Amino acid sequence: MYKLTQARIALLLSAMLLITAVSAFAQPAAAEKAVPVFEDGEAQVVPAFNTPDKWIRHDLWVETSFDTDGDGKPDRMHVSVTRPYQTETEGLKLPVVYVSSPYFAGTAPFSNGLFWDVRHELGATPPPRSHPEVKRVGERPIISNSHISTWVPRGYIVVHSSSPGTGLSQGAPTVGGDNESLAPKAVIDWLCGRIPGYTTPDGEETVEAYWSAGKVGMTGTSYNGTLPLAAATTGVEGLEAIIPIAPNTSYYHYYRSNGLIRHPGGYLGEDIDVLYDFIHSGDESKRAYNNATVRDKEMAEGMDRITGDYNDFWASRDYLNDLGPMKAALLMSHGFNDWNVMPEHSFRIYEAAREKGLPAQIFYHQGGHGGPPPLSMMNRWFTRYLHGVENGVEEDPRAWIVREGDDRENPTPYEDYPNPAATPVALYLEAGAPGRGRLSLRPVSGQGTETLVDNFSFSGTALAQAEFTNHRLLYVTPELQEAVHISGKPRLTIRLASSKPAANLSVWLVALPWEEGRGAKITDNIITRGWADPQNYRSLTESEPLEPGKFYELTFELQPDDQVIPAGQQIGLMVFSSDRDFTLWPDPGTALSVDLDATKLVLPVVGGVEAFGKAVGE
Repeated sequence: MYKLTQARIALLLSAMLLITAVSAFAQPAAAEKAVPVFEDGEAQVVPAFNTPDKWIRHDLWVETSFDTDGDGKPDRMHVSVTRPYQTETEGLKLPVVYVSSPYFAGTAPFSNGLFWDVRHELGATPPPRSHPEVKRVGERPIISNSHISTWVPRGYIVVHSSSPGTGLSQGAPTVGGDNESLAPKAVIDWLCGRIPGYTTPDGEETVEAYWSAGKVGMTGTSYNGTLPLAAATTGVEGLEAIIPIAPNTSYYHYYRSNGLIRHPGGYLGEDIDVLYDFIHSGDESKRAYNNATVRDKEMAEGMDRITGDYNDFWASRDYLNDLGPMKAALLMSHGFNDWNVMPEHSFRIYEAAREKGLPAQIFYHQGGHGGPPPLSMMNRWFTRYLHGVENGVEEDPRAWIVREGDDRENPTPYEDYPNPAATPVALYLEAGAPGRGRLSLRPVSGQGTETLVDNFSFSGTALAQAEFTNHRLLYVTPELQEAVHISGKPRLTIRLASSKPAANLSVWLVALPWEEGRGAKITDNIITRGWADPQNYRSLTESEPLEPGKFYELTFELQPDDQVIPAGQQIGLMVFSSDRDFTLWPDPGTALSVDLDATKLVLPVVGGVEAFGKAVGE
C-alpha cells in the first residue's frame, strides 16, 4: 500500500491551493449592478438601461376616492408602466416620470357642428350644436410611448395614465373638475405604496409598485401639462417636481377674457362642453349618464355662454384658487406667441408659486403652442428633485427666455420674469383716424373722441395693415431710434361708448411696418393682444347692459410678453371690436367711440421712461 509522507501531503496541499487560486482567477468577476449615473448635475444615459427589448411593460388599474360615472363604485384609473429590467432582476428602485392625459385613447372628429356657431348677436342664445362620439383606440398594455426613450435610459421609470372617463379609465371627464386632480393623486399614492393597484378594472387581485423609489415628477404639454399642476394642488406626498408645458391653468381664462366670450386661437367656437365631447373616449355604456350629469347639467348651467361672466363654475376650474397645498418644485414652459393656451396661463401660476416660496423657474420661447425647455434644463430639474442630487439648480436664474432669432436650446438667463429692470411707461393717444394717430409720452388735452365701426369680416391683420379704415383705431410711436425691450404685461385704460347695449372690444399691440416672416416670434408682427367686455367694466362677475352713447372706463391687461422691438420699427396700439379669429361675430355696424384724453397704454419697458424716451426721441 502506498503511504503518503508528510512531505508528499504538503506538496499535494500546495498543488490543490494553486489550482483553486488559478480557477478562481480564471472565473469572470460578478457583473456590477446597473445604477443611475450623473455628470454635471444631470442623469446620463446608462447603456444597461438603454435596452428597449428588455424593458418591462405592464398595465393595471388604481382605485380613486370618487365615483363620477354613477355606478356606486369608486372609479379606477388605467395605468401603464415602462421600467428597466433591473427593477425586477436586481431589486433596483428608481424614481418615476409620470404623464397623464385625456388624449391617449383618441378624440372626436372635427365634424360639422362640433363647435358652437359664432355668427350671432352678443347676448343671444346660440343655435344648438352636435355631439360627435369618440371611438376609442389603443391596445393594452401600452397607453403611450411618450417620454420613454428620453427618461428610461437615464434611470427613471415612466408611467402613463388615462384621465377619468377616457380610454380604459373609469369615471367621467369633467374638464378641470376635482376628479381630474384626484385621479393622478391616486396614481401617485399607489407609486408611493400607500394604496394598492389592481390587475383588472373590477377585480381584487392587487399589484404593488415595489420598484418605485417613492419620488415622482410629472410633465406634459397642453392638457397633459395641466394635469401635473392639478395633481400638485392636492399636496400629495411624493410628487416632488412638475414641468408643465403650455398648461391651461384656468378654463375661464381659456374660454373667456375679462368678461368676453373669447375662443382659443385656431378653435373658433370651442367651449368647455366642446372639449368634453372631444375627449370622452371612456366606456360607451357610461356615456349617457356622464353626458346628462356633466355636460348637459353642470356645464350647461355653469358655463354661461350668454354673458361670459366669471362665476362659481369657472372659479372651481381655476388652479390658482387651489394652490394652497402645493409643495412640488415648479419649472414652467410657454411660448409668447401661443394664441391657443395664452402665455398668461403659465405666468400667473409661476408668480403665485414664487410668492409661496416654492422652487420655481420659468422658460419662455418666442414660438407658438407647446415647446418644452431644453432637455438639459429638464434633466437638472428632475435630477435634483427626484434623484436628490445636489446640483445647485436652486441657484440657477429664475427666468430663461429665448431671444428673437436664437435657437430654442440656447435661452438667455434673467434674474426673473418680468425683467426686474422693467418699469411702467405711460403712453397717450393723439388723434389720427381713419389713418394713424400717435402714441406719445406726453398727454394731449381737448381732443374729443374718435370712432370705429365694427365689422367682423375684416381680420385683425388686415386692419393693422390698412392705411385708412373706419373699422379700427391705430396709434403708433415715432420710428424707434434704439431698440425697446418690453417685459411684462401691458395695461390699457380706455374710456369708450357703444352705440349698442353690448360690444366686443379687442386690442392688439403691433410692430410696424408690417413685414411677413420678420422674426422667430412675430411672424405677423403681433407683439401681444387683449380682449374685454365693456359690459364688465364694473365687475367681472356681474355684467350690465351698456347705455348707448354713455362713456364707460375700464382697465385690463394684455397678454404677458418679453420682446425686443428693434430700431427702425414703430410700436402701434390697435383698438377694434370683433376679432374675427377669437370672438363672436355680431352683425356689423356697432360704433365704438374712444375718449382720447382719458385713454392710455402702460408698457413695461426695461430702462423705463428714460430708455423709451431716448428710443422715440422724446
